[in-house]
Amino acid sequence: MMPFGGMAARLERDRLRAEGVGQHDNAIKYLNQDYEALKQECIESGTLFRDPQFPAGPSALGFKELGPYSSKTRGVEWKRPSELVGDPQFIVGGATRTDICQGALGDCWLLAAIGSLTLNEELLHRVVPHGQSFQEDYAGIFHFQIWQFGEWVDVVVDDQLPTKDGELLFVHSAECTEFWSALLEKAYAKLNGCYEALSGGSTTEGFEDFTGGVAEMYDLKRPPRNMGHIIRKALERGSLLGCSIDITSAFDMEAVTFKKLVKGHAYSVTAFRDVSYRGRQEQLIRIRNPWGQVEWTGAWSDGSSEWDNIDPGDREELRLKMEDGEFWMSFRDFMREFSRLEICNLTPDALTKDELSRWHTQVFEGTWRRGSTAGGCRNHPATFWINPQFKIKLLEEDDDPGDDEVACSFLVALMQKHRRRERRVGGDMHTIGFAVYEVPEEAQGSQNVHLKKDFFLRNQSRARSETFINLREVSNQIRLPPGEYIIVPSTFEPHKEADFVLRVFTEKQSDTAELDEEISADLADEEEITEDDIEDGFKNMFQQLAGEDMEISVFELRTILNRVIARHKDLKTDGFSLDSCRNMVNLMDKDGSARLGLVEFQILWNKIRSWLMIFRQHDLDKSGTMSSYEMRLALESAGFKLNNKLHQVVVARYADADMGVDFDNFVCCLVKLEAMFRFFYSMDSEGTGTAVMNLSEWLLLTMCG
Repeated sequence: MMPFGGMAARLERDRLRAEGVGQHDNAIKYLNQDYEALKQECIESGTLFRDPQFPAGPSALGFKELGPYSSKTRGVEWKRPSELVGDPQFIVGGATRTDICQGALGDCWLLAAIGSLTLNEELLHRVVPHGQSFQEDYAGIFHFQIWQFGEWVDVVVDDQLPTKDGELLFVHSAECTEFWSALLEKAYAKLNGCYEALSGGSTTEGFEDFTGGVAEMYDLKRPPRNMGHIIRKALERGSLLGCSIDITSAFDMEAVTFKKLVKGHAYSVTAFRDVSYRGRQEQLIRIRNPWGQVEWTGAWSDGSSEWDNIDPGDREELRLKMEDGEFWMSFRDFMREFSRLEICNLTPDALTKDELSRWHTQVFEGTWRRGSTAGGCRNHPATFWINPQFKIKLLEEDDDPGDDEVACSFLVALMQKHRRRERRVGGDMHTIGFAVYEVPEEAQGSQNVHLKKDFFLRNQSRARSETFINLREVSNQIRLPPGEYIIVPSTFEPHKEADFVLRVFTEKQSDTAELDEEISADLADEEEITEDDIEDGFKNMFQQLAGEDMEISVFELRTILNRVIARHKDLKTDGFSLDSCRNMVNLMDKDGSARLGLVEFQILWNKIRSWLMIFRQHDLDKSGTMSSYEMRLALESAGFKLNNKLHQVVVARYADADMGVDFDNFVCCLVKLEAMFRFFYSMDSEGTGTAVMNLSEWLLLTMCG
């Protein structure tokens, strides 16, 4: 069961988020390190900052390829920039792509994203805060703001950097005098546990962590039919667009094609226009090579004859805006020459220009936990339904659909959290994806429902992620008619544990919420029976154990229950524990004697008999135990509706290592639930949904529980 400390930490985090902590203007201080306070301490004491949370040493480098005894880390020395060059600079003349040269680490995906960031100064300075230098108030400490799984975090680093033979081991500037990119790489390594954790990835991962946006990837050899419309809309929204030509071998890397396009190189898309050319409409796309040179030489390139055959006004407008390294080409040629397009859609908080149209965004956090919410994909119908479920209500269709179909556009992005950190202990990305279903008529308009197994057996999905894939994030743009839908995110295989963030971006306003049960209990009125109603055989059994006082203690209750339950050969049980019996006495004990009389015991036994019927009904394979996945349905049959978080707690507390629940644990769970609900209802006599208690009442409740 989740310890109180863990539960308290989660509640505190929820409270801070509600207060706006984690937004860009109120970033979370990573590992509780406050940049301004730490810097001031160093200035006052005249020392240079040494980061105790990410010490300069072997563990910061890696665990395998960059492990303590690997050839790559032999001879590594950690040095501050002032030990490497005479006059180190943070940024000179603005951040440029030449500030980012790759070192001995396979993180080109990250560096390509940092490079794209340099094209947009406003976005860059959200990540690299102004006012940092090696001259003014220098104290060996720097900080960066990086988006992580729905929140902005402020990461502090010292400026001790790994070097070999007097040169930076990893990212460096071409001039070797600027250090902002090397320090940003270090901050990113700290977030992920070490430098080696950054090896291998997709540029979109970096795009997102530096903007808080959501990325889409398109294969231009198998494009959607409205690809031009998608690009146009993305540019209108201020999205970042990158394109590249796939390489087929290592020899292709940065090879230049016949018409001067570079393979395996990241370009950016900067404009999309229609022009009238020889009596027909021609779609043109503007591309930028961040090198600032090496340009396309085909149709519509600088000085090509096509420009002589369009309206002079268009020609002047389009050609005036051209810079070195930037060129136009026809959209047809673009689709033929390039292989891949990546779009990073920015969230509204990153867009300050009023004329930009914006996505409406919703962010949800969720967890897959073995036995309670990790149901795997649709190939596993017995467990798929227990995955978390999120409802989206599409209210109005797009203004400009790009075709004749009436539909609402939305983008679903499912991201697994903290998987790079798991690499050190042998973990890595899970294979993840999602499916979208239409909400059945009877569940429309309600949030307090979790759709069960039968629904998914009878209904096909209306849309789904293009593939289940072991990337940090899978995202797809989807178009469906107005209506209510549910999104079910899952790992491919059941029982895989991870935390995730689900983001839903809609073009028009929509309602989105997690579908979950409203917590409730259908508690029967207390049975009213007298000793005359009790059968003689039951009385005799009770008297043998209770003795003359006709009351049984916790110890005697344990003996009698285990004796009775042993007669039921179809039940697997290791017997009732003393703790469970204490909970039963607490539930039934009306006079505070901590003992049960005959009538109290008869009422308890009647409850246990009815729970036994429910248990047998849900023990589908007659194994004598119930699957933890069926526990949710069994608890519902007994009158208890719990949400996902509570089910995770229940399974952690009452299921065994094989995710089975035996009869005694099932009974203990029901006893605990009934006791807690009855206590709460007694404290909330007005039925407001809120109970107020003092410290003494709280301690009595928790200590007795």
